[in-house]
Amino acid sequence: MSDRRRINGPAATTSPPVFAPYPQTATPLRQRVRKPNELRRIFLQTGIIPSASGSAYLELESPPEPRPFLVPTSSTIKLSCSVHGPKPLPRTASFSPNVQLTASVKFAPFATRVRQGYVPNQTEKDLGLHLENALRGVLLPDRWPKSAIDVAVTVLEGEDDQEEGDRFAGLGLFNLLAAAINVAMAALADARIDCLDLLAAGVGAVIPGPDSKPLRVLDPAAVEHSEIQSSCVVGYLSSRDEIVEMWSSGSISTQNANAPTGFDELVGAAVAAARGAQTVIKEALLESMTRSQITVKKTAQGEMNDVEMNT
Repeated sequence: MSDRRRINGPAATTSPPVFAPYPQTATPLRQRVRKPNELRRIFLQTGIIPSASGSAYLELESPPEPRPFLVPTSSTIKLSCSVHGPKPLPRTASFSPNVQLTASVKFAPFATRVRQGYVPNQTEKDLGLHLENALRGVLLPDRWPKSAIDVAVTVLEGEDDQEEGDRFAGLGLFNLLAAAINVAMAALADARIDCLDLLAAGVGAVIPGPDSKPLRVLDPAAVEHSEIQSSCVVGYLSSRDEIVEMWSSGSISTQNANAPTGFDELVGAAVAAARGAQTVIKEALLESMTRSQITVKKTAQGEMNDVEMNT
């Protein structure tokens, strides 16, 4: 008679499973094939959420993988943003002469390799704070007294920060913030909310170049570079030539005075990346406007055809 209070092992001997080790190479898994001043292609579309006042979806191009691995790394960013408002505040709220802006960033449970929880973590809070500060610099707060605007960004897929898979700790965090600012600006424009300018964000970095000389690159992907000396993300207003948000990390080398690796050059690289992203935002908004005008014309022609004149 077997003992029911114990979990009996198998009768025969078994061998433990043996897993293939993760490839640890000295070179990054993906080599950068783009030029230092070349940006990744951006897909941006507005009006994806009918129930929201404005919405947008943004996706960055993923670099091609040279060879398959058991655990492939991701360098794609996919974000969706919805804007609700301007909407009146509750009757119990005190009078506010300016609009109250609330911005939040939330990871989907499947956005990372490690499943995300429902309680906001510190990374989401930091991203939401930087996003809110950037959007405050472009809105006209006195246009909507005692009103509120809610901006919600959902991260559908993030970007690997290193080839080992450590996410959202350095350059991957900066790329995610820049993408969140761009998709939020497109959603605000889709909601017909007046702004000072078309806000755009970009990332610049300094990496070891040929002969160990520092090299500036625009829109760097962490999986394309084995070492990042310094990086910076900015929120930029082109018509006003104004930076409304900045976040940098790393150190600037001062060994070679002639090398263009100063902080001003690093910020200039991020601004150049922001200008390129602004071009994509403009094209997406013009395409959305053209699509809406065609829809209105078709609706008007259909209504005219439905009317019958009796003589």
